[in-house]
Amino acid sequence: MQRSEAAVASARASVAQARANLQQAQRNYERSLEIRKTNAALISDEALEQLKTAVEVNTALLESASQNADQSSASLREARSNLARTTILAPMSGKITRLAVEQGETAVPGTFNKDAATLLTIADLSVFETKVKVDETDVARISLGDSAVIQIDAFPDTTFLGKVVEISNSSVKAAATTSTEQAIDYEVTIQLMNPPAETRPDFSATAKIVTDTRKSVLTIPIIALTVRENEAIGADTAGVPGQTKQKEVGKKDVEGVFVVGTDNKVTFRPVKVGIAGDKYFEVVTGVKDGERIVGGTYQAIRELKDGALVKEPKVEKKPDAGAKS
Repeated sequence: MQRSEAAVASARASVAQARANLQQAQRNYERSLEIRKTNAALISDEALEQLKTAVEVNTALLESASQNADQSSASLREARSNLARTTILAPMSGKITRLAVEQGETAVPGTFNKDAATLLTIADLSVFETKVKVDETDVARISLGDSAVIQIDAFPDTTFLGKVVEISNSSVKAAATTSTEQAIDYEVTIQLMNPPAETRPDFSATAKIVTDTRKSVLTIPIIALTVRENEAIGADTAGVPGQTKQKEVGKKDVEGVFVVGTDNKVTFRPVKVGIAGDKYFEVVTGVKDGERIVGGTYQAIRELKDGALVKEPKVEKKPDAGAKS
């Protein structure tokens, strides 16, 4: 940059010299014209042409010196820009959480290898975000601003509140489950609300995103809901309100529960469920409050048939607080 500054100063001096030479040539030419008007014999035509040519030459020299000055100024601006880029300024304020290059080491340009070109990582520790993967079957129900409950592995006994701030538009493909199928996940960014001061970047965390809430609604346990093909239901679904007959449904599976009758025999009844919680499904239609239904393991409910006889398990009474066992 100093060399460019010296070149600019030299170019400007050349412009001043060329301008002075041009002014001198113009005065000589004008003076000769005045003498020629007074006495034509004193100035020959050849001398007058030489003076005129000198004016034109000095005009061209002044133009050339001006262009050289502009070129030197451009080189100076480029040198200043290159010098400014040797000082790397962070685009944000924060704390250095990772230092990849120490002072005195060579910084590698990141044209082809971005990881090797990383000098350091700066983090704004006043805002913490966690990125979670959500299956493609669930991501459509998530919206910006949804609340979330976050569990950080470093604080196993505490949960934290957060909100969804970003939902990726493209998927993150996980490892293939079979030769032809892949699990498709989407990355969802959740911002923690009031994280503890001990929180550090790169902590592992899991989150439960609340997409909707219901209060004072009829529910059934998740372990009670099962699926049956409509062919297996047969005429049982024909008389249930809101259910379509078998020939109109085709072979679509129907969700339902086994309702226990007064004779302790079970009957499959289709139900329509709403949102799911940790342990319960919201019931929209199909069963009424107070009806007894069967709950159990997936395999047990799957193999249960209409007309099967069940019995209600006995619930052992817990001893009193003061009793000894």
